[in-house]
Amino acid sequence: MEMIIDFPEGARVDAHFGHFTVKTDQGPPVGDGTAPTPFALFLSSIGTCAGIYVLGFCRQRGISTDGVRIVQRMHSNKMTGMIGTMELEIQVPPDFPEKYHKALIRVANQCAVKKHLENPPKFDVHTQTVEKA
Repeated sequence: MEMIIDFPEGARVDAHFGHFTVKTDQGPPVGDGTAPTPFALFLSSIGTCAGIYVLGFCRQRGISTDGVRIVQRMHSNKMTGMIGTMELEIQVPPDFPEKYHKALIRVANQCAVKKHLENPPKFDVHTQTVEKA
């Protein structure tokens, strides 16, 4: 997979892949706040990825997702200032079958984003000179 990252204006940085464009921005005073920051977008990918698995689980069993949601909380490490714990709380309504509670946790843990964080890739950051078209 390849993504093209460009800089349309101001503090915006956009990613293009396939037929999608993902827009990011910084908040004032650096940017205009027209889109999420790259870090907020990264964080949202964790919860939405887990959500895809929860949604698929419910659909396969004909269980309504009305009242089902995931609340994602980030807990900072006071020493590093970085996120030390990521909490995903799967909230279900009272009529959600109790027998599936643990299974929801198992499927949410299958999230590909989470798995990549647990086993991070190596990074190769470099420059390449290219001629303008």
